[in-house]
Amino acid sequence: MDLRLEPRTELYPAIEPYDTGMLALDDIHTMYWEVSGNPRGIPVLFLHGGPGGGCSAEHRRFFDPHAFRIVLYDQRGAGCSTPPGEVQRNTLSHLLADIETLRDYLGVDRWLVFGGSWGSTLALAYGQTHPQRVLGFVLRGIFLGRPCEVDWFLHGLRHVFPEAWRHFVEMLPPAERGDPLKGYLKRLFDPDPRVQLPFARAWSEYEGSCSTFMPNPDLARHFADEALGLARLEAHYFAHQCFLAPDQLLHNLYRVRHLPAAIVQARYDMVCPIRSADELARAWPAARYTVVPDAGHSVWEPPVRAAVVREVELFKTRLGAGR
Repeated sequence: MDLRLEPRTELYPAIEPYDTGMLALDDIHTMYWEVSGNPRGIPVLFLHGGPGGGCSAEHRRFFDPHAFRIVLYDQRGAGCSTPPGEVQRNTLSHLLADIETLRDYLGVDRWLVFGGSWGSTLALAYGQTHPQRVLGFVLRGIFLGRPCEVDWFLHGLRHVFPEAWRHFVEMLPPAERGDPLKGYLKRLFDPDPRVQLPFARAWSEYEGSCSTFMPNPDLARHFADEALGLARLEAHYFAHQCFLAPDQLLHNLYRVRHLPAAIVQARYDMVCPIRSADELARAWPAARYTVVPDAGHSVWEPPVRAAVVREVELFKTRLGAGR
């Protein structure tokens, strides 16, 4: 890989998938999937955030459609997968098995794994479970699923975004504001959808409001549009420690340390603070670690977007040379 040539940093033009489908996972869940780009290209798997965030057409644009076979899918309960927001039979183990089900269905031997935020959590867990199926990793906005990171989201963000945090907790009665996760779980899983939806929107708007370096009301509205699946699944996973043992992803890093990896982290990411990316990079010295100095959590902020595209382009050169 010749690092003297400056790689592309702009998104590729919009494209449409050439194949899509709904894959039955069990008697409850059905997974939406799509493939775009080059059918004979380098397979790349995009893992969306959340849990519950879902994919969008814009996510295809991180990848050169002439070089990559681009696989996007919506995790259980997210996006176009059905039923939306369903937490029954929705654990990390289920999500890992679903990736293998999709890989086998599409006939992929090994793929580059791209994941941001919760997607980075899932990417690491998948790679550590199935390292023989991974060509490498592009990881962004690192979240290791640890209690300290969940606690930061629920409580610590008030030190940076007090207005957004106040709106978030003031949805609850005063007696319940000390434990917002418990209070939100009660409402998000209330039998009455009229109770669920305002709390789902408040949860999602809170996250969206804290996700950019500068205020971006459009992004906050986007979070609100996918509110129910995002809020229910995030609360569900947070309540179960993301179905991870303490420091599991760092302890099991030896299983993937031989694989090439890129880590992109914004300095002012307040949703997934840089501490986790720093710990991951220190434990994985062979990984390319890029700190974006002037951005927050969202991958759509131009400096983050540019850094991520650059890393994908470097992998294109590296992996393409071996084909």
